[in-house]
Amino acid sequence: MGHSGEPVKNANLALGDTEGPQTFPGLASDRQQWVRNGVIVKFEARPLNSGPLMEGMFADVRFSVTDSATGQPLAGVAPGAWLDPMVADDKGTSRDAQCKSRVGLYLKSTIGARPLLDLNSYFLMVLNKDASATVIDPTVSVGGITSTLTRIALRQPGMDWTSTNDDKRVFVSMPSAGEVAVIDGEKFQVLDNIPAGSQPLRVALQPDERYLWVGNNAPNEGESGVTVIDAQSLKRLKFLPTGPGHHEIAFSKNSRFAFVSSRDAGTVEVFDVATLASARTLKTGSHPLSLAYSPLSDAVYVADGRDGTITVIDAHSLDVRKVIAAQQGLGPMSFTEDGRYGFVLNTLNSHALVIDSASDSVLHDLEVSPEPFQVTVTQNYAYIRGLASSRVTMVNLSSLGRDRKPILQSFEAGPAAPRLAGDLPLAAGLSPARDNDAVFVVNPVDNTTYFYAEGMNAPMSGYPNRGNAARAVRVIDRSLREVEPGVYSSRVRLPSAGNFDVAFMLNQPQVIHCFTAQIEVNPALEKRLAIPRVTFLLERRFEPVGKLVPIRIRLVQGRNNTPMTGARDVYLRYFLAPSSRPKEVLAVEVGEGIYEAQADLSETGAYYLHARSESLGIRANEQSYASLRVMPVDNSPVHLSNQSPAVSDRTTP
Repeated sequence: MGHSGEPVKNANLALGDTEGPQTFPGLASDRQQWVRNGVIVKFEARPLNSGPLMEGMFADVRFSVTDSATGQPLAGVAPGAWLDPMVADDKGTSRDAQCKSRVGLYLKSTIGARPLLDLNSYFLMVLNKDASATVIDPTVSVGGITSTLTRIALRQPGMDWTSTNDDKRVFVSMPSAGEVAVIDGEKFQVLDNIPAGSQPLRVALQPDERYLWVGNNAPNEGESGVTVIDAQSLKRLKFLPTGPGHHEIAFSKNSRFAFVSSRDAGTVEVFDVATLASARTLKTGSHPLSLAYSPLSDAVYVADGRDGTITVIDAHSLDVRKVIAAQQGLGPMSFTEDGRYGFVLNTLNSHALVIDSASDSVLHDLEVSPEPFQVTVTQNYAYIRGLASSRVTMVNLSSLGRDRKPILQSFEAGPAAPRLAGDLPLAAGLSPARDNDAVFVVNPVDNTTYFYAEGMNAPMSGYPNRGNAARAVRVIDRSLREVEPGVYSSRVRLPSAGNFDVAFMLNQPQVIHCFTAQIEVNPALEKRLAIPRVTFLLERRFEPVGKLVPIRIRLVQGRNNTPMTGARDVYLRYFLAPSSRPKEVLAVEVGEGIYEAQADLSETGAYYLHARSESLGIRANEQSYASLRVMPVDNSPVHLSNQSPAVSDRTTP
């Protein structure tokens, strides 16, 4: 494209010939462009609702990147972008230099130097044992204390989930409710609850994302099968009966056929997606437990746990191509992204088979983590989780091949084996990270999600899920996506009102520039900020059981967190879980807006702390709370943790 690295002059631009920043004629100032190094970058912030950009509301941030000489869009360039309050002009430093300096700090991910909004960010959604999901922002974790963004309430506990490719919708099956919850992956709210038949468990979305298929594990054979839901209108379309038992679901690459197994019938039913009618019924063994599709061989593989076989079904002709003999105990199965290698777990003998789809044969038989039950694959590794061990086995994909010895590694993901947590959902406790070179692993025993980066000896960090029992995890990617050739967009929730720099970076060719955005005050938010907010000032400390422990509470209000002073009726309310009689203690002001009360911790166990004040309009259970665990007298610490379901410590609304 002839990028010389020099500023382009006299370029024939549709919106002007001047190098540098420009605004679109006749449009709001939140649409701008920048020309440098042979590249035109156009910036636009589009509010979802009519009117100006307003704090607390959602907007689409878009960057259009084109070649200034040819006008062709630059696809696949993976830009970075950040939003931060505008800084005062430094007379000794140019604006470009200031912008480059700030971007350099953002790239270092330095604590205390993070932007207000990172448009390359992502979130973790954790499925809990109870009827909820927790959303965690892993980018603001400090010292092992995770920023919990929000908690999503479900009607009933979730069993399985899947999402659209852009993560804008997450579908969660709820067997006891007979429904599928639809979560907005941008606002983190439940959009709808769709009737999904009797005992909906497994959920699967077609590759073209037109239909959501839900497996119904109904005890009544007439209600056992799959429910088909329109993924756009969120309407239930049709129930398709199959044989009895648990159902797994796979699709051909072109979404023409859906393959549904019936464990107790020993069959795989093939449905024509266009007509939602059965195209063929195939016997695949006495106990089919899992299905997986390989795009390389264009075939569906069916693992039978009782017969110890893997049946290969041609996804075009729908004929059985081959039956691969193995051993009893086969279960979960997954293929690499290119479809070359398939991993089939054997829970009985704690092994994993590697299937070569090029020859439809067993390539390797690997000893892995005891009682393997989950497998996920990244670009470089297959991660295998066992029920009977906290260790996760890693299989190096580049070491696979005929007459080669695979390289196996492992790491500890928590202190205990997952089976100690009791019942687990179908949803996986492993999720590839956004960059596909790391993985998140939930340990359901200590309710912590561990982050492991490839090449490390142990997880780099852990994200506790305080107050809930974590069971599964998935990454919700909010980074800039290429929505059309050369156009990169992300939907964001706008921060507090003010003037902001929107920093943009491109590596090749090199472009760094700060656009500007003005965000208006939100009147509705002003009312909410006037409500008093509660924060517990807790630290880890050593306390013998039975001694009085000072508990401090901070009370603030307003946009600037103004301390609320002079209150004489602030009470600490606390009780020993799960249901002991609550105690109340008067708190005395010891600083500006800081109140202290003495809590009598005479028993070991978990305590819950609340605050109330009639004069300030603060009621117990409505604001922030804290959990506190008192250990036996052995010099063990009292573990303290803040929980803030109603109030966030973030500066964004």
